[in-house]
Amino acid sequence: MSGLSHIDASGTARMVDVGGKVDSHRVAVADGFIRIAADALAAIEAGNAPKGDVLGTARIAGIMAAKKTGDLIPLCHPLALDAVNIDFAIEEQGIRATATASLTGKTGVEMEALTGVSVALLTIYDMAKALDKAMEIESVRLVAKRGGKSGDWQRDDG
Repeated sequence: MSGLSHIDASGTARMVDVGGKVDSHRVAVADGFIRIAADALAAIEAGNAPKGDVLGTARIAGIMAAKKTGDLIPLCHPLALDAVNIDFAIEEQGIRATATASLTGKTGVEMEALTGVSVALLTIYDMAKALDKAMEIESVRLVAKRGGKSGDWQRDDG
């Protein structure tokens, strides 16, 4: 089992010790898409959804979720984030959510960005399910990351 960062020599799960790592500025960007029926999308865009401000609520939920990532994912370090931003773009068939998380620290923020965008999309679903129960969340993915030992990375497909 050697070579696996979250498994010790006896095969037991463990949290990676990042104590000896040097602090660096780290940023991660994740995005995802929720496919929504045209009438429901129009209601969200106009601010006429039955539960209120869908995107405002989803933005707050995504930020809160990113801050709680260490509580949700068992071997993830709890991080003191410097910033989390959740942005939305209305597209023809739905809404694209983008989460950007950053900090200066010893470990990356990819999981925080992915958690933030995931919960933002789930919140859109929850806030708009009375309008469209067939919404589909898709393509949640890491788009880019900067900083740390492994350096910068960006998706080749966008």
